Amino acid sequence: MSTPRARFVACIAVALLLAPPRGVAGHSRGMRPGSGGGGGAAGPPFPANATRAEMIERQFMEWVAYMGGLRHSTFQHALARAFPSYSLVVDKNPALGDFTTIQAAVDSLPAINLVRVVIRVNAGTYTEKVTISAMRAFITLEGAGADSTVVQWGDTADSPTGPKGRPLGTFNSASFAVNAPYFLARNITFKNTSPVPKPGATGKQAVALRVSADNAAFVGCKFLGAQDTLYDHSGRHYYKECYIEGSVDFIFGNALSLYEDCHVHAIARDYGALTAQNRQSMLEDTGFSFVNCRVTGSGALYLGRAWGTFSRVVFAYTYMDNIIIPRGWYNWGDPNRELTVFYGQYKCTGPGASYAGRVAWSHELTDDEAKPFISLSFIDGTEWVRL
Repeated sequence: MSTPRARFVACIAVALLLAPPRGVAGHSRGMRPGSGGGGGAAGPPFPANATRAEMIERQFMEWVAYMGGLRHSTFQHALARAFPSYSLVVDKNPALGDFTTIQAAVDSLPAINLVRVVIRVNAGTYTEKVTISAMRAFITLEGAGADSTVVQWGDTADSPTGPKGRPLGTFNSASFAVNAPYFLARNITFKNTSPVPKPGATGKQAVALRVSADNAAFVGCKFLGAQDTLYDHSGRHYYKECYIEGSVDFIFGNALSLYEDCHVHAIARDYGALTAQNRQSMLEDTGFSFVNCRVTGSGALYLGRAWGTFSRVVFAYTYMDNIIIPRGWYNWGDPNRELTVFYGQYKCTGPGASYAGRVAWSHELTDDEAKPFISLSFIDGTEWVRL
């Protein structure tokens, strides 16, 4: 095989490894079979008169079952990347690190990265806009503490720094953007420095962090901003012991995410909303689940607004301060969405947690109804979360 052809085949193989599965940013739990055998039990033998089409159909379904399990080489290959291969140090003092900016450290990695790399960011405030490209997977970003290590920028959706001087838009306003799978961040703050917008202002969405990749985890991190702080865009994500601050729709997107032991703090001047989940179809396995969290702050806060027609958000074992609007949820001005969204509470506490005033189209969950939302299985976490 010629060298260019070999390189092309290798690139295709790597792309297949790193690309998230189709569907809802990689989540296919509802379609996956059990773990017996190669991901599912072998079917009955072919009948003697089976047609070729039937045999092909059976073989295809067996392949689907195998790839849906955890024994194939692709999954084992990814799991092997959970442990660090080498590390880099970022420090504002060039004498104390390998790089003085986070982006420079990221850019030093191969365009297609296949090993776990730990980027240790020493204490300091790093004023830079950082993007992790789609093929630079397996990056761990480790700060010296969320109060000590901060990466920040100040773009908004209407910043005229897009192509040909056009507005950036919400997607590109992020101070830090993750586009590659298997990203892990620990003990660092992601911040958008734009101030809280005036009521009714447009184009002031200011994202601190955007996550547009599968299998991302954040532990002991802070996300600081005002409007649209955390763009939980797509993929399966896990947030553990994080602090998230904002005013309007400050956790939004169409990811499948579990927020565990997190503190969500509102800085709304008037009215605000904690979530704006964007599930668009009953076939999409996405949604936000908050388990054992705290909701505090200022203003009057909706738990969520129905950005997506089939928006899905659950709060379980969560303390809610008296800032929560009794109705709890807002239909985005479309009464039809009341028939399709799924909003629920389960054993929440605090002055804002009373279910008595909630809208009729929300749910006070039973034990059985809550069970799928309150553990790592909600995001298939036992398969990929390695902290």
